[in-house]
Amino acid sequence: MAVSDYQLIQAWNQVLNLSGVQAGQMVSILTSSSTHPQTLATARIALAGLGANMVQIDLPPINAELSLSRDVLAYLGTTPLTGNPAAIAALKASDLVLDLMTLLFSPEQHEILQSGTKILLAAEPPEVLVRLVPTLEDRDRVLQAAKILEGAKLMRAVSDAGTDLHLPLGQYPVMKEYGFVDEPGRWDHWPSGFILTWPNEGGAQGKIVLDRGDILLPMKSYVADPIEMTVENGFVTRIEGGLDADLLNEYMASFDDPDAYAMSHIGWGLQPRAYWSTLGLYDKEQTLGMDARAYAGNFLFSLGPNNEVGGSRSTPCHIDIPLRQCTVTVDDKTVVRRGVVCKEGS
Repeated sequence: MAVSDYQLIQAWNQVLNLSGVQAGQMVSILTSSSTHPQTLATARIALAGLGANMVQIDLPPINAELSLSRDVLAYLGTTPLTGNPAAIAALKASDLVLDLMTLLFSPEQHEILQSGTKILLAAEPPEVLVRLVPTLEDRDRVLQAAKILEGAKLMRAVSDAGTDLHLPLGQYPVMKEYGFVDEPGRWDHWPSGFILTWPNEGGAQGKIVLDRGDILLPMKSYVADPIEMTVENGFVTRIEGGLDADLLNEYMASFDDPDAYAMSHIGWGLQPRAYWSTLGLYDKEQTLGMDARAYAGNFLFSLGPNNEVGGSRSTPCHIDIPLRQCTVTVDDKTVVRRGVVCKEGS
């Protein structure tokens, strides 16, 4: 169903209030040709209602000649901000940046955050934003999971399909995504609702089996036939299976970058209002697939960059894969059992 401007303005009001926006603060809105016009228009109205000062910075798209897809996450690293010190200076001078363009995994984003500016990404269609508008309960759920993950030494994911993955922890911080930015220098994504970290460099070992119905992103497709990945010393060394494996192999090989096969972030979904099935209801160009990343009980792992948390890998290839029906343990606590989130770990 279409969303009324009133509904989306109300959603923006909730997100902006949770993010601490006050009268007189400076808010920059970062846009491009992919920005949804209703999302932009309602954000401006909501900011005006709160008395914030605002500026819109609109930048042209790039990387079309390098990417195999129109998805904004299909080729990472360089962004329209690359080599644009004037725009970067304006964003660093802001209290908050509303990223309606998608600035992920870029050195410019890190530089802006280090200045104390907050960044909130909002790139899903309006109806997804309204359905998944964040709440304090979302934050509490994610922070509770973070208590389990922070200081842990080992995450393990297993499944009846054959996944058995060992992931040593401790080298990288825990990231908490709950949909709003309530601290200086914080980044988040509306919508979200999951917890993640990165395995120690070279430490991930085991086997991952993508079963029927698991999801490949940014392909935005459900796996039809099992794909088996062998993980050795932190890298996927083999991808085997049928047609889906062939498609994934060719896509990743097109980047010609060994770092594309490195284990990246790992974690699990905590958002009860997100749904595994939603991806099949949208045209692929309409959504980033945040339902798939956030639905409660998935085991989400990624391949590619780790520069977001201070690592050295900045490969433009980034694959997110949420798996169903996994059991995930953190040290001696089970946090997800056969695809269902455990209330407090057991």
